[in-house]
Amino acid sequence: MTLPPQPGAPAAYTPEVLTVGRVGVDLYPTVEGHPEHVGAPLVAVRTFDRYLGGTATNVAVAAARLGHRTAVLTKVGSDPFGDYVRTALAGFGVDPRFVGTASGLLTPVVFCALAPPEDPPLLFYRLPVAPDLTLTADDVPWETVAEVPLLWVTGTGASVEPCRSTQLAMLEHRRGRARATARWTVLDLDWRPMFWPSPGEARREYERQLEHVDVVVGNRDEVEVAVGTRDPEQAARRLLDRGPGLVLVKKGADGVLVATRGDMCTVPPRRVDVVNGLGAGDAFGGALCHGLLAGWPHDRTAHLANAAGALVASRLACADAMPTLAELEAMISRSAPVAVAGRKDPR
Repeated sequence: MTLPPQPGAPAAYTPEVLTVGRVGVDLYPTVEGHPEHVGAPLVAVRTFDRYLGGTATNVAVAAARLGHRTAVLTKVGSDPFGDYVRTALAGFGVDPRFVGTASGLLTPVVFCALAPPEDPPLLFYRLPVAPDLTLTADDVPWETVAEVPLLWVTGTGASVEPCRSTQLAMLEHRRGRARATARWTVLDLDWRPMFWPSPGEARREYERQLEHVDVVVGNRDEVEVAVGTRDPEQAARRLLDRGPGLVLVKKGADGVLVATRGDMCTVPPRRVDVVNGLGAGDAFGGALCHGLLAGWPHDRTAHLANAAGALVASRLACADAMPTLAELEAMISRSAPVAVAGRKDPR
């Protein structure tokens, strides 16, 4: 479904990055003037601040902050929060024209408590089903899917029908139609146990997608679900055997493993004081898009992505916190990457 331009939206263009999947409204405890909210459970939080959120959406915002033309293929509810999503996307420079409306459903809302800050608990309001999981073939801009330089999909998009079949059809269409021009198709494993009946079903659906993608990104928990092992190198080999040519396994305090069929290396993380670990993985994803599109060596891309994840972990929000290229270059130039004891895998 193609929507008319929204007020303030960027002019229509062919994006460099198209992400597919979750969008919603994030509600974080108000921090300014409320130090008691830091580390408090949700039951003790009295006021919240509103932000744009959702994994695929955050990646698009992160790539836009780094100078790329981006768009999101997703759906919202027919409610004021849906209007907010489109307005916020346009404000971040992300094209909202592929954001459809699911009649009778509500735009998802997510509450977050900042306790612990490294891996805060999330409370999802996505019932009976999230609009982004109702994508059908009629919602898909098929030519854009075939031609966009980088297509980013998530494991969550395969968790239920009809989005499951729609996303797989998109991957098949892209692989069949545009391998000569499409440079990168990326799968973010994005394992969220509350969205799946079982890890076994998630693994089956991951398997169906892996043969159609070029790059896979996940942390230790996610690769374990996908291929049955938490060992980063062993998991990377198993993922490479299934078709992708590049695998990145986020190892938290131990950095990120970058693996191709010819080489493996670990790029260390960067030290920060963590405010909110949510969004770090999405910032990593936006920087990964930047490096892939620029044709950088994969280790250089991983250094930039680690810096992006670290900067967002040191900030409160997700989309609003995504860094610019100047901020990342400044961070890289002034500090050497070091391991951080106790850091959890970015999600």
